[in-house]
Amino acid sequence: MHFAEDFLHFVWRFRLFKHADLRCTDGQALKILSPGILNTHAGPDFSAAKIRIGNIDWIGHVEIHIRSSDWHLHGHQDNSYYDSVILHVVDQHDQAVFRRDGTEVPVLVVNGLLPDEVLYRYQKLVGSRCKFPCEVQISGVNPLVVRSFLSRLVVERLAEKSVAVFERLERSKGDWNDAFYYFMAKTFGFKVNAVPFELLAGSIGLQIFGKHGNDALQIEALVFGQAGFLEGDFHEAYPIALKREYGFLRHKYQLKTGDVSLWKFLRMRPQNFPTIRLAQFAALIFKSDRLFSKILASGSLTELFGFFTDLPVASYWQNHYHFNKTTKHVKLQPGRQSIYAILVNTVCLFLFCYGKYTDQQEYIDRGLDLLEEIPAEENAIVAAYRAAGVEIDSAFLSQAILQLNKNYCCEKKCLNCGIGIKILNK
Repeated sequence: MHFAEDFLHFVWRFRLFKHADLRCTDGQALKILSPGILNTHAGPDFSAAKIRIGNIDWIGHVEIHIRSSDWHLHGHQDNSYYDSVILHVVDQHDQAVFRRDGTEVPVLVVNGLLPDEVLYRYQKLVGSRCKFPCEVQISGVNPLVVRSFLSRLVVERLAEKSVAVFERLERSKGDWNDAFYYFMAKTFGFKVNAVPFELLAGSIGLQIFGKHGNDALQIEALVFGQAGFLEGDFHEAYPIALKREYGFLRHKYQLKTGDVSLWKFLRMRPQNFPTIRLAQFAALIFKSDRLFSKILASGSLTELFGFFTDLPVASYWQNHYHFNKTTKHVKLQPGRQSIYAILVNTVCLFLFCYGKYTDQQEYIDRGLDLLEEIPAEENAIVAAYRAAGVEIDSAFLSQAILQLNKNYCCEKKCLNCGIGIKILNK
């Protein structure tokens, strides 16, 4: 059976091989006192391992390979980090290896020591053609084990996303409100139009909007103008006024108009058209100056929800889905699910990041607690895990499931997954 090197890491870490009467390749008796600590950085695979060879106890590193010749393939013979390796664990021993001082590294061959049931469970997982590797087995895992690992994944997901937040914060020169505005714009795009919304926010900073905070028409003109929607000819008073205002503001701030062709309208309901989303976005900017500062000072989910309701969207959009194009009544306020998406993908993320940046645990906890209060997202990925028996009743858990699926299940990293490890350790 073929397997990856990380499977041998797993077998060694949890001592899932037959370890009675072990011997090194030179015939000396070997006893594993402690497998050591898995090293996820550069250097040997395990540190602080304790073994007994013959009558001598050793403490040091353990290196693991499929073939012992991989030692040379990876260049360990020239690396001082590997001088303290006390045992070389391999599946196939095809070459003796030596430290830099010329001493030979003891070798344990695990081929033939791996129980059939462990190999079977591993092969069943990594060879699975189900929607995710443990779709069949996960219902048999203790829910507390599943919940514990998912809790870890939420923090892992937020930490991964925080990298982009801190990069944007640096570009915003430490202005949290400006960085929040940028991510808020991206969220308003709801995947389909996330890129043009992001480009829009990148083309005009929050500071410019702040200079026109008392004039809704000018804010709307800046939003639609930068999005590229004011380049045509109009015959209605509202778009004509927007175009006039934008012409003045574009010249004043030396703005570069965006490409209107980037915006997607296909297969959408009118209330989800980018024009309606842009109108809502402009209304949010007008309604909530320095929004993130207000979010930091807010308390409940209800209060946070209120920031995104009753937006003063221009009445023009009540019966228009595009400039010069009329329709029946359009719902102008963001729906409940849309607001939840904003809270999950931007508000909770920024609370977490702000807490990390300022070393204030209360904001980290607020972001996580808020995820617990918000209903679970509904999508095909969440549905697949729920159908397999995983309880997913909050955005906290649905976000964890998305992280699990992307970083572990799709990558077949069952050996790095708390759930996969539990299944293999049965």
